[in-house]
Amino acid sequence: MSRHGPTRSEHRFRLLASLAALLLFGIALWIKGVAINIVTIELAVITLAFFGGSAAWSAWHLWKQQ
Repeated sequence: MSRHGPTRSEHRFRLLASLAALLLFGIALWIKGVAINIVTIELAVITLAFFGGSAAWSAWHLWKQQ
């Protein structure tokens, strides 16, 4: 593990926060409905890229540190 990188507990927090954000985004889409337009697509791509990438990165580091 890097001396200056995030700790294990920070990775756990990032993973849980990212999964919670993805869940809330999914709930919002389910409640409000999905309008297929450029704004919805852009928002979905950015949300999935940021929170999905953050969750995957943290999960990977937690898995590697076992």
